[in-house]
Amino acid sequence: MAFQPGFTDGRTLAEPLGKIVCVGRNYAAHARELNNEVPTSPLLFIKPASSATPMRERIRVPRHLGEVHFETEVALLVGRRLCRARPEEVLEAIAGVGLALDLTLRDVQSRLKDKGHPWERAKGFDGACPISEFVPFDPEQMALDDLRFTLTIDGERRQTGHTALMLFKAVELIVEMSRSFTLDPGDVILTGTPEGVGALPEGARLALSLDGHFEITARS
Repeated sequence: MAFQPGFTDGRTLAEPLGKIVCVGRNYAAHARELNNEVPTSPLLFIKPASSATPMRERIRVPRHLGEVHFETEVALLVGRRLCRARPEEVLEAIAGVGLALDLTLRDVQSRLKDKGHPWERAKGFDGACPISEFVPFDPEQMALDDLRFTLTIDGERRQTGHTALMLFKAVELIVEMSRSFTLDPGDVILTGTPEGVGALPEGARLALSLDGHFEITARS
């Protein structure tokens, strides 16, 4: 059954969730913690729709493939088609703002990177992208470049993010994405993770918050 993006007011988007377009190393501190170069242009990759799962459901991952790392990110839901978009078009096309976990098979990713191979096996597996409900987006009420978000695991704060620290801000990022991939209604954009990523324990209790807009709990 297709993933149907939902809103905190109980509505659902008419279109099913499509592709998930992601950016790597969009926070300098995160790039440095993994000993990666800080990019000078967005590092883009895609997770398939089949990797998405509701965050409120139990997070199930293929643990037999090695460590699974959590990466907490602000997620933007696309409500209008964007192709080679102009900056002024972007805000009108965002339907909602939420949170997602970009789960990564870190051992698998490291082996693939060492061989110069693509990362899809580490990033696009079933269940690799738990996604929350979305807050309906109103650009007059919510500033994309001033969102704070957190992840707590078993009562311990693990990640604290502020979109003001993104290397490539939301509108700039979406403009760049739309030059390479047409963005359709139902697509989701992940905007990068701050420092503090680590292994996701089995049986852990997760609590995520978005700038006072909502809190959500999950279980691994």
